[in-house]
Amino acid sequence: MQFPESWLREYCNPNLTTQQLADTLTMAGLEVEELDPVAPPFTGIVVGEIKEAVQHPDADRLRICQVDVGGPELLNIVCGAPNARVGIRIPCATVGAELPPGEDGKPFKIKIGKLRGVQSFGMLCSAKELGIDEDASGLLEFPSDAPLGQDVREYLNLDDTLFTLKLTPNLAHCLSVYGVARELSALTGAALKPLSFPAAAVASQDKLPVKIEATDLCGRFSGRIVRNVNTQVKTPQWMLDRLARCGQRSVSPLVDISNYVMFELGRPSHIFDLDKISGGLNVRWGKQGESLKLLNGNTIQIDDFIQVGVIADDKEVESLAGIMGGDATAVSDDTKNIYIEAAFWFPKAVAGRSRHFNFSTDAGHRFERGVDPEFTIEHIERITALVLEICGTPDTQVAAMDDQKPNMPQPKPVQLRVARAAKVIGMAVTQQQCLDALNGLGLPATLASEGVISVTAPTFRFDINLEEDLIEEVARMIGYENLPTTKPLAPISPKLRAENQRSPFGVRHELAGLGYQETINFSFVEEKWEQELAGNHHAIKLLNPIASHLSVMRSSLLGSLLQVLKFNVDRKAQRVRVFELGRVFFKDESVVESDTTVKGFYQPMRVAGLAYGAADQLQWGRAETKVDFYDVKGDVEALLAPAKPVFEPAEHPAMHPGRCARVLLDGKVIGFVGELHPKWRQEWDLAQAPVMFELELDAVLARQVPVFKPVAKHQAVERDIAVVVKEAVTHAQVMEAVQQGVQGGILRSAALFDVFRPKKLKAGEEAAPGSLAQDEKSLAIRLTLGRDEAALTDVEIDAAMQGAIASLVERVAARLRG
Repeated sequence: MQFPESWLREYCNPNLTTQQLADTLTMAGLEVEELDPVAPPFTGIVVGEIKEAVQHPDADRLRICQVDVGGPELLNIVCGAPNARVGIRIPCATVGAELPPGEDGKPFKIKIGKLRGVQSFGMLCSAKELGIDEDASGLLEFPSDAPLGQDVREYLNLDDTLFTLKLTPNLAHCLSVYGVARELSALTGAALKPLSFPAAAVASQDKLPVKIEATDLCGRFSGRIVRNVNTQVKTPQWMLDRLARCGQRSVSPLVDISNYVMFELGRPSHIFDLDKISGGLNVRWGKQGESLKLLNGNTIQIDDFIQVGVIADDKEVESLAGIMGGDATAVSDDTKNIYIEAAFWFPKAVAGRSRHFNFSTDAGHRFERGVDPEFTIEHIERITALVLEICGTPDTQVAAMDDQKPNMPQPKPVQLRVARAAKVIGMAVTQQQCLDALNGLGLPATLASEGVISVTAPTFRFDINLEEDLIEEVARMIGYENLPTTKPLAPISPKLRAENQRSPFGVRHELAGLGYQETINFSFVEEKWEQELAGNHHAIKLLNPIASHLSVMRSSLLGSLLQVLKFNVDRKAQRVRVFELGRVFFKDESVVESDTTVKGFYQPMRVAGLAYGAADQLQWGRAETKVDFYDVKGDVEALLAPAKPVFEPAEHPAMHPGRCARVLLDGKVIGFVGELHPKWRQEWDLAQAPVMFELELDAVLARQVPVFKPVAKHQAVERDIAVVVKEAVTHAQVMEAVQQGVQGGILRSAALFDVFRPKKLKAGEEAAPGSLAQDEKSLAIRLTLGRDEAALTDVEIDAAMQGAIASLVERVAARLRG
């Protein structure tokens, strides 16, 4: 927020220098971000009047002017400005004056000069030459009553300073000059100028019909009709100057008045052209499909993505509630009758609406933080007085006030414990200090009991809801610079991770050791990815996406990794191995609100990886091979070690139907590993299919605690079995049959060490007698048998082998290879 120092001192003028005043505000939480002079330094420039202006005999664009600066003689000054004419009052730099520094940083000194043979005893100045505006099109013209000979710095109050405050959202009551003055008065004890709002003389009882349909949008709506105003007058210079120094350009007298009161009192208001309103006004929520052309020229379309408040007449929407008025009922030079509106809009009903339509306004900035629901009538009286002063005519008629209060917010008492305040602030504070600080800020504080203060916040303090809010106010009044510097004292206890858990950092290290590089991606993705890559047709949509295509929260990390792959492949990367640890998001009504969860949303962590290109870095030792399913399956096994995952054929929306497996740990599915689906490979234009995996991070973090076992005292026995099975029989089925067949717990391990398949026969060729059929394969399995207590006997070994063979025959229809 920006405003001139002189305006602030008009309401509260403590005996402080400009810098001290800025420091006082900053240390109270109202950070003064910038202090800028209104105009750069210059001297010797006074108000002058052109008494005579004749054409220069030797220059078409120059005039010889006789200028009265209040001295005994007129000054002869040659001027090239197109608007130099008799009768206007302008800034005149006399001989010896110093203009603001130029690009070289040095001031420009005025001397007696000669232009095309004519002597010039000074210089007539534009606003740009004074450094107060960028307008260099002509001389800066003053009102006709500007005092001749007065120093321009004094006349224009150019020794003023612009304050720019950087306010936090809880300081909405300081979004006005009077609000800052109220704080300054509490901080310094200087008197605060009271406001007065004399009521205008009412000439008629006319009222515009207003219906408040949405009481959760608007809690109070006040307005009045004013007829026969003159909108073709000029806004007074004093108001233009103050608006300009608040960073607001002039629009028209009525708009300038509305903006002036907003900066003065913090009350955004709107002035309608009464004759352009059809019937009455209806305050309601907007309906899908309605459109509105705003004052800034933009046309917005109301959708069902976010609820938007509007003011509508009997025909169409006329205004965006609390944000900006519509073009259809805007005041203009032809306006004769107006309707002045000041309302209270609930902050939650305004917050985020400007950003939804990609613009922001001063009114929306204030209403979404909270505006005082009281004093709407008084502020309309202030606007009415300025309208009568600036735009009034002998025929101007002021109608009666209309004030509706369907849903006024009710302030609730908040209690402050003095002992708690002392603990939070970090220094001893007394009960009286707290009472004085709060009452000084206009927060009526009373003693509820010994050591407990009760405050019912005034309506302009929307931010006072908790005990901590009151503690903050006490600390601000004491002064942050007065708080002692004390080191915190607390017992230090290390947080030790359980032995059966490893850290996410350890998982990152493990994957990096396997050759993967970490990526960090947005949690919001394209909706198409969610529907087709993740198979999620109920994605969580964002209310305010940073980009139109990043519109939903992800439920899988695979889409993000594929985007990283595509980015790298497009830049000629031959080998890509990337991973990400990140959160995914699902709708789940069973999730309750807590410190770490959001009601209705399940947000687990996952780890995903992707491999593309060659299986190994380029080397001479062996031929280059492309990464395949088994390479990434091995990486997953290494990541989960020493746990032994089980891989079962499965389907996943993003993966090849025949080259995808689900990963099970202790019988629970923890993720998937597989090759990218051909349709996605084609759509992403990839030379080969990448292999991917995605696992639940909690399962990856869990690890088995080592258990001590003595070294076996007796030598193990190894036996081999060669069996013939059908080609469709899997390795897992064979191993399970062996495990089930060997009883007594003497099987230490079983390993497949050879696979033989028959040679494919040519057309008409017959297989040799006793050879394998074309749909069969031969498997050689080595069994390691042993027992800790004693050596195995031949009988036990033979029984174990026979049991394994019998189980293979029964479960997978195997036969011994002859």
